[in-house]
Amino acid sequence: MEMKLMGWSLIVFGLVVMVLNNACPANGITCQEALMTLMPCEPYLVGSGPGSPAVPCCAGVQTLVSEATSTEIRRNLCECLKTAAAGMKIDPARLNAIPEYCKVSVPVPLDPSVDCSKVPPF
Repeated sequence: MEMKLMGWSLIVFGLVVMVLNNACPANGITCQEALMTLMPCEPYLVGSGPGSPAVPCCAGVQTLVSEATSTEIRRNLCECLKTAAAGMKIDPARLNAIPEYCKVSVPVPLDPSVDCSKVPPF
């Protein structure tokens, strides 16, 4: 179950990959905490849930955006989410719709191939 949790969280991470950055503790939030925060997004991102993200998903995305208070944190969260997303079958259209549905500004492209070292400075 923990492996499924990490795989699904990775999907969600792919989502926020662009928003945040790296896969280790990043000052205020760890990779594991970030993945757990995004768990409610999994059904939407993999296409097994409703046609729009659930309220808990959007709350998780907003929480991660608010936690990304420095360039280092964004880059660390990006790497974390990118690694997680690599093992998931995320629907790219759903991933890219998250900012609009959740009414959140994501400072980096939502793309699993993003170069996390180029996440813009905070």
